[in-house]
Order: sequence, then structure tokens, then C-alpha cells
Amino acid sequence: MRKILCVAAAAAIVFGAAGLSACKKGEERARYDIRGEYFPEENKLSAEMDVVIPNRTENVLEALSFELWPNAYRQGAKYTPVSALYTPSAYYAGASYGGIEVSAVEGAAEFTVGGEDENILSVSLGEPLYPGESAALTISFETTLAKVNHRLGVGQKNINLSHFYPVLCSYKEGGFAEYVYSSNGDPFVADCADYTLSLTLPADYQAACNGVVSSETEGEKQLLNISAEGVRDVALVLGKDLKFVSSEAEGVPVEYWYVSDPAPETTLKAAADSLSYFSRTFGEYGYPRYVLAETDFPYGGMEYSGLAMISSSLQRADVPAVVAHETAHQWWYGMVGSNQFEHAWQDEGLAEYSAALFLGAYPEYGDTYEGAMRRSESGYRAFFSYRMQISGEADTTMNRPLTAFTGEYEYRNIAYDKGVILFDRLRAAAGDRKFFTGLKNYVSGYTGKIASPEELISCFGKAGVDAEGLFRSFTEGACVI
Repeated sequence: MRKILCVAAAAAIVFGAAGLSACKKGEERARYDIRGEYFPEENKLSAEMDVVIPNRTENVLEALSFELWPNAYRQGAKYTPVSALYTPSAYYAGASYGGIEVSAVEGAAEFTVGGEDENILSVSLGEPLYPGESAALTISFETTLAKVNHRLGVGQKNINLSHFYPVLCSYKEGGFAEYVYSSNGDPFVADCADYTLSLTLPADYQAACNGVVSSETEGEKQLLNISAEGVRDVALVLGKDLKFVSSEAEGVPVEYWYVSDPAPETTLKAAADSLSYFSRTFGEYGYPRYVLAETDFPYGGMEYSGLAMISSSLQRADVPAVVAHETAHQWWYGMVGSNQFEHAWQDEGLAEYSAALFLGAYPEYGDTYEGAMRRSESGYRAFFSYRMQISGEADTTMNRPLTAFTGEYEYRNIAYDKGVILFDRLRAAAGDRKFFTGLKNYVSGYTGKIASPEELISCFGKAGVDAEGLFRSFTEGACVI
């Protein structure tokens, strides 16, 4: 995500020709088969989801944990999706609430909804799940959408559907990682999975979404079918007035869906140019299709596997940088995962730095690499000076949970600006050849996985760069900028 802080038709339509996959072939992944219907009069989505979970750990599992991200939108949530700064622009009609209700889990001994903020579906299995075996569940749920311009909600023009279903928690040593929502950044840590989604919608809705898509219309309703393999999520933007333009980059179809963009061809070109540049610079793009959608969002944009959203409220001059940032996330989130709840700089700092690289290579978009570096350095130094004046100290450590940041100002400067400076300093020390070899190692070695900071550092080590000390000085807050 990029934050900019400033106080179908009657016949079937088919997009794409192959399964969408950025994960290594042959790896066994979880499989989600979601069947549902969206009811616009009630702002509700009722669905049933078959999910097959392989035990890829070395432990015997007695229970499974799923994130219930929609419950962050419920009344009384402790960790809300929107901060006080953005509440007026996000909740355009005043206070509004949503949530998710799980009514049944077939194949389980029992289930409960709990966690720190009613954000976890805990499923007790009837029998132990041994390594190499799989568990099959059918989860029935209903998701209510708030009236909010955000990742999940009924916006002023469109409907955004992301993380509207129970999502299996990522497993790390010691058990499933259960994370609360955070308005500071993106709390989503998800393994690659295979998805099919069959969603019944009103016939007059258009859909911008990832995956391979087909649509059939009968009467006043349409059935939208999506298939997406090896992705971290399935997401959609729905609307009655969506239009699209298309192009291609490095042989990959690129689509831009929009409502009010006065220069859609220019935005599409930025998406295609950045996809082409990153493919040449980091490694081959991992999906056969890239979709960009202009939608209701209170700040810059948001990334998903093969899909990115950009805010309809962006200033025209900001569009190329935001598009490039979200496109870079196709590598640094979609293809190569990281724990963005605990190490946000690892994908956000790298995506922001990638956007700076793109702007330096394409001066026609009105910016430069040097200009991006100056903004990050001046922003970070202003933040540091402000904190020192106010409290006499400034926490500049980078490896901390999203909930440990005092707010968006601190989060932006640490995860984005300091992250940009880190990669700029690393490139200067390593030289271009070794630096870009390190990033290519990162893509080739960790596509389809969730990489730790240490694994990122090791990729530069393989390129002949002893980067551990530099990374540590930044992440531990020891360096002076």
C-alpha cells in the first residue's frame, strides 16, 4: 500500500487464458472454493467456502486458525481499519459498521470466534492432522459491508471486496500467527493458495479483479467465476460505471478499470511501463495478467496478487508514483512475501524505492530518482527533528509490529522513507551490478514464500555484498541520517 500523508454482458466474457500463479510449481497449497451472492440492498455477501488445508509443518495440528478481517469494521472494534485522521474522508456518510458472522464449520469438532479483537476463527479438528495430510472444511459465513471508502466496503462509487472471507493464518515456528488489524499499514500475512470464486451479482455490475475470469448473465443477475492459482488473495472492485482500457507489457495483458480518471490512457501507460521496467530489473512477472483499478480509497493505493487499487482522490501529479509503487508490490508482496505486520519496511520500503528507480528511468513522468531520494531524506529528517524537539528522543527502530507505531506519521517515515534511504545506501555501497543481482536472487529464491529479513540480507550476500551490518544499523536505529 502507498500512503500519501497530507494533513457483464449478455454473453460470457472471458479474460486470460491460463491459471494465475507466482508460486513454485509442485508445491502443495491450500485451496479455497468460495460460492456466494452479493445483495446490494442489504450490503451483504452470503457465502459457503470449501477449504482444503495441507499440513506443511513438521508438527501434528489439532486446530486451525483463520483471520476474520471484516470484524475490524464492526462496532466496538479495538483495532479499527481507519485512523482518526482519515475517518472523515473514509466514512463519507457518517459512522457505519460491518463484520463477518460464521454460522457453521462442517468437518470440524467445534469452532469459536475469539482472538484479541474477535478477529480469529479457531477450528478444532476431529482428528489430529499429521504432516503431509490435509483437512477439508466447509465454512458458511455472511459478511456485512460498512459504507466506507476502504479495502472492504461500499464506497461512494464502487464496492471493494478484499479479505471478505476467513483466511488461514500463516504458520510460523510455535503455531499460527494471529494478527490484529492496524490502520497504520497492511496487517495481512498470507501464504500462497489456489482460489475459485463463484459470485452472483446484479447483472449491471462490472468487476475488476485478479485471476482468470468469466461471466454469464441470466435475467437480472450474473454469475462471475474467478480462478486464481498461487496467489495470496482474491479481490474485486465492483461498480456500475466502470470502464476499462487495455495494453500489454512484456507480453502480459494490462487492464486499467476506472470511473472518473480524466487521463486513463496515461495511467494505463504508467502501469504498463512500470510492469515492463520491473520485469526487466527484478525478474519475470509472475502472473499472466495485471489489473489496475481506480476506486474509493482514502489514500494512495493497495496491492493484491495480480491486482492493484489506486484512489480516485489522487492528485494527477501523484498518479505515476502511486501506480509504480503498487505495481512494484506485485514483486514485493504478491510474488515474494514477507511479514508485513512485523517488518513493514521489507515490502513497503522496497516498493517505494522501486518506484523511485522507475521514475529515474522514465523522466517523462515528471520526476527523478534524485528527487525521490531528497523527499525521503528530508521527510525522515523532519520527523526525527520533530520527535527530538517534542520528547527529546525518537524511536527509529524498523523491526516492530504495526501496532507499535504511534500513528501514521511515524509509520510512514520509518517503513517508507527510512526504508528508501536504506536501499539507496545499500546500492551505493554495493554498486549497481551486485545490488540488482541481490534483488534478482530475492525474486528467484523466495517467490511463493514468506521471506524473513535475514533471508533478504542473504540474497545480497550471495551477490557478494556483506550487507548485514548496514541492515542492522538501520533496523536497530543506530545509524545517523
